[in-house]
Amino acid sequence: MWARQDMARRAYVREMFGRVAPRYDLLNGVLSLQLHHYWRRRVVHMLRLSPDSRVLDLCTGTGDLAIELARHLGPAGEVVALDFCEPMLRMGRDKARRRGLNHTTWLHADALQLPFAPDQFDAATMAFGLRNLIDKPAAFREIHRVLKPGGKVAILELTRPTRAPMRWLYDLYALHILPRIGKRLSQADAYLYLPMSIQHYEDRATIAEYMQQAGFTHVCYRDLTFGVVCVHTGVKP
Repeated sequence: MWARQDMARRAYVREMFGRVAPRYDLLNGVLSLQLHHYWRRRVVHMLRLSPDSRVLDLCTGTGDLAIELARHLGPAGEVVALDFCEPMLRMGRDKARRRGLNHTTWLHADALQLPFAPDQFDAATMAFGLRNLIDKPAAFREIHRVLKPGGKVAILELTRPTRAPMRWLYDLYALHILPRIGKRLSQADAYLYLPMSIQHYEDRATIAEYMQQAGFTHVCYRDLTFGVVCVHTGVKP
C-alpha cells in the first residue's frame, strides 16, 4: 500500500514540475522577490570549493544552482546536474549552453538512486528539492555514499520562520497570496502544493538528525532572510 502511494506521489510531483517548467523561472523570481539568486550564491560561498572540484547538484530543476556553481568554479571544475523531471532538466541544459558553461553535465536520474560509484564528488548540493523527496534519510545516505571522504553537502530549502510575527506574515503570504499569484501566472495546483509542502516539511533539527544518521559530521544549519529559507551543511568524514 505504502509503495503504491509513494509511486503515485513521485509521479504527481514529476508531472507537476513538468507542467510548470516553462514559467518556473519567472515564478521563482516573482515569488522570492529575486532573493533566490542571493540564496544560491550564499550556498556556493559556504562550500568554499577549490577550482578543480567536482560537484553534484541534485534536484537541479532548471539549473540555477548548477549554473552558479559552474560560474564559480570555472572551466577547471565540473558540475553534474541531476533531476528526474526531463522538461525542467532541458531548460537548465539550454540555459547553461547559452552561457557557454560547457563544464556541466545534465543527467536525467533519481536522487534516491544515484547512478554513481562511491566516492565520486567533492561536494553535493540541493536547492528547494529536499521537501519533495519521499525518503529524505535515504537521500542523505545516497549523498554520503557518492561523496569523497572530506566531501561537503549543502542543502538549501524553504522553511517556515520560527518566530512571530515573521511566522504569521509568512503563513499569510504562503497560504493565501502565493497561490493566487501562481494561479494567475502558471498552474494553480502547483502553487497550492508549494505552501503545503513547506507546512509539512520536517523541522530543522530533524533534518540535521537525518544527516547525522547518514554519517555526516560537522552538521549545522543556518537561517537566511528571517528564516524563510535554511541551509543545512555537513561533511563526510
